[in-house]
Amino acid sequence: MTSLKDRITDVPIHRRLLNLRSYSAGDGEIVVEGSLKDERFQAIYDLSGDKRHSGVIHDLVIRLLVGGEPPSILDAEAEMPHVPREQCRETQESVKKIIGLEIRSGFGERVHKLIGGVKGCAHLTHLLIALVQEALHGYWTHKMRKPGTPPRSFEDIEGLDYLIDSCLLWRENGPLVKEIRAFIKQQKEQGLR
Repeated sequence: MTSLKDRITDVPIHRRLLNLRSYSAGDGEIVVEGSLKDERFQAIYDLSGDKRHSGVIHDLVIRLLVGGEPPSILDAEAEMPHVPREQCRETQESVKKIIGLEIRSGFGERVHKLIGGVKGCAHLTHLLIALVQEALHGYWTHKMRKPGTPPRSFEDIEGLDYLIDSCLLWRENGPLVKEIRAFIKQQKEQGLR
């Protein structure tokens, strides 16, 4: 049987690029910035038969201020440098609705309820859901640049509820959770906690 990779015999016709970054913002906070860029590599014809040329379709940016314990969205802003229709810009402020949300399990579902479907833009929603994973990685990287005190209990670990059951390795009784629980138990047994 031929692999899907072997079936790629032509140049791309469309590409979506996501670029996600985190920056220290001082006081235990970070700014997380993400961009989504859709590009069509060949002309198409719309329903009326009019030709639409190749090029950028979407170029969107979201920035989040993340901080606190548990990590939460403290501020949010969006830019839409390039959209297919001017009316798309009416959704730009929808990202403000997520200010105050804690970054924990179920975040994507809450985002969909607040700004998904006809309440916002599918592309901003997609970018925002991808961006929150970067937010956690950036937040933990920012906080862990200096040695800290080991947790006294499993429940003391910030953001862990976002990870639990997020993938096979992070399942409730999976290897990473067991490793953390064993570390905490060992620390208590040695009188270090």
